[in-house]
Amino acid sequence: MTSSQKILLLLLTLALLVISGWHPYDRLTWLLEVIPVLIVMPLLILSHERFPLTTLLYLGITLHAAVLMLGGAYTYARVPLGFDLQQWFDLGRNPYDKIGHFFQGFVPAIACREILLRGHHVQGKRMLAFLVVSVVLAISASYELIEWGAALALGQGADEFLGTQGDPWDTQSDMFCALVGAISALLILTPLHDRQLARLHR
Repeated sequence: MTSSQKILLLLLTLALLVISGWHPYDRLTWLLEVIPVLIVMPLLILSHERFPLTTLLYLGITLHAAVLMLGGAYTYARVPLGFDLQQWFDLGRNPYDKIGHFFQGFVPAIACREILLRGHHVQGKRMLAFLVVSVVLAISASYELIEWGAALALGQGADEFLGTQGDPWDTQSDMFCALVGAISALLILTPLHDRQLARLHR
């Protein structure tokens, strides 16, 4: 990916961040949801020359950021796309947060795979897949612990951030969506990712 393309993605992400935060449904919820974007963006800027990522990963991160910012702007339980999906599939709740957790597995799986391969931390394909899925599940579990901490700290004020919508199995289904996302990324994107990794080393 060229420098101009990286700048374009950065400007797009910044624009979406401003739009999502212009008049969110709940300011604290918006901040809690977009914190990963606020952390990752500076890291990518600082590392883009020393450790450039594959185009696939840059695009994935941008898309994941868009999912987070949309959820932050409306809160996950109120995203219009989720209501459309709820109606189309006759669901009992707005499922947009499950999209967010799917991407919480899908994009980090590619990021983890890239770091492990480029650092020569693992060689075997099966061990690579096992470690990628394990790291994704660890990330997902950590996020659920953060949500639990927010619930304890904020009480009722955490309802919008948690977005459980009365589902007693929300935590388990969130982690399952991340697992499905990680496995999907490995099954669908591994050949493309390998080709892009090979081009990085030329």
